[in-house]
This record gives sequence, C-alpha cells and structure tokens, in this order.
Amino acid sequence: MALAAVYGHRAALGTPTAAPVVVEAAEEQLAPLVLVVDDSLTVRRVTQRLLLREGYRVALAKDGLDALERLQEEQPAIVLSDIEMPRMDGFDLVRNLRSDSRWRKLPVIMITSRIAQKHKDHATELGVDHYLGKPYSEEDLLALIGRYTRNPTQA
Repeated sequence: MALAAVYGHRAALGTPTAAPVVVEAAEEQLAPLVLVVDDSLTVRRVTQRLLLREGYRVALAKDGLDALERLQEEQPAIVLSDIEMPRMDGFDLVRNLRSDSRWRKLPVIMITSRIAQKHKDHATELGVDHYLGKPYSEEDLLALIGRYTRNPTQA
C-alpha cells in the first residue's frame, strides 16, 4: 500500500517502474581567469605562482599580440599587462581592447617599471583601470584583482 501511495496504481498492479532519475544542475563555478601579459618569463611565472596559490586560473601571454590570441580562447576576468613588450606593447594592447566591444569593459591593471606621471596619464587616457609601478606589493595586487573580479575569497 505504501508503494501504491507513492507510485500510484502502477505499484499496486506490479507494473515495473523506472528508478527516478535525479538531474543535478550543478554548475561548476570556475575560479576567475587572470591573463598575465609580460615579455619576461620570470615575471609571468612568479605572477602565475602567486595567482594559482590564491585560487585563480591563469593564462599567460608574452606580448600584446599573444594576449589577443589568448582572448580568442577564453575571456579572462581581468588583464595584468606590462607596457614595454615586443611586437605589441601594453598601450597598443589596451587600445585594441577598448576599441572592441567584446573587451571594452575588461578590467586592465598595468604593471610596469615606467612610473613617470606621463606614462600614468597616457594609460588613464587609454582606459587602464589601475596602474601599478614595479616593485609592487603582492597584497595590493591581490586586493585589486579581488575587487575587479569580485572573488569572495579576495574581497
């Protein structure tokens, strides 16, 4: 009788019923992707290790052209870019990002040894969201990334 109450007349008649299928809509929440753009392999690797340790996913690019190729694969939550790089520098990368509707609002933090006010002003005119001089505090960088990606573990 208990089965009949749950499965209706099929259980009472002995009609085989399929086991209920539980469909879970468990969307796997991926960690924010950070694109690190720097011509220095050492800088890319050090930054990658820092970000991975903090739970971010990381994509690497050696210059602006390489970064644009990476953007075709997956859009990051934020871009960290140096200025001086071969083939395409950081300023040209930002120009390309801001001129393309897909990436216009993508946060960009410029990290560079060029700390003169004219470089900061130029970066601001191009639409850079934040400008960090080298050397920088890892805590400051992580706080900025957390703010721009809204990562609850960082904010």
